[in-house]
Amino acid sequence: MVQELDLGNKPKISDSKNSSENSEQVSLNNNPKVELLTNKGSIVIELFPDQAPLTVKNFLAYVQSGFYNNTLFHRVIKNLLIQGGGYSNTLKMKADRGYIKSEANNGLSNTRGTIAAARRANDSESASSQFFFNVVDNPQFDFSSTNTMSSRGYTVFGKIIKGQEIVDAMRLSPTTRIDSIGDYVPKNPIIISQARVQE
Repeated sequence: MVQELDLGNKPKISDSKNSSENSEQVSLNNNPKVELLTNKGSIVIELFPDQAPLTVKNFLAYVQSGFYNNTLFHRVIKNLLIQGGGYSNTLKMKADRGYIKSEANNGLSNTRGTIAAARRANDSESASSQFFFNVVDNPQFDFSSTNTMSSRGYTVFGKIIKGQEIVDAMRLSPTTRIDSIGDYVPKNPIIISQARVQE
């Protein structure tokens, strides 16, 4: 089953001027960085272990095991997000390592250029291997309370520091529906050939 986000009741969304505007940003810290090599170009992500230690540890474990190699970005919604980390390039769902605890209440916001842990819309504690890039500011995905599943938010655990223009191009990909996955599947596959930790 695809990990679905609650797409209802979206406020007006816009591209933030405070988000990742440049194709490359200089990082002045020792946070871990991961490069995604795709058939559209390279994307480098800086991770935030201080704010989201469990989520970063989980993501790095998938990267270091080779789990993300030859997987798809299987969900592209041009004014919302790009999601990957769950399906092979043959459209088969991969077996994940199980769920981790939500860290959405960490003070980080789902702004343009950030990466967040995908989860089931009806279960805030169901994040596993799948992730998404926010291609616009998505304040509706931020933690606001524990009252409902949607208000519990989605855990931001990093940001794009190189390759934002690659993601911006991806978001314009034509999409279709595939019954085994759902809506918004790119007609021309967007493939992660390799994910690797940058030294």
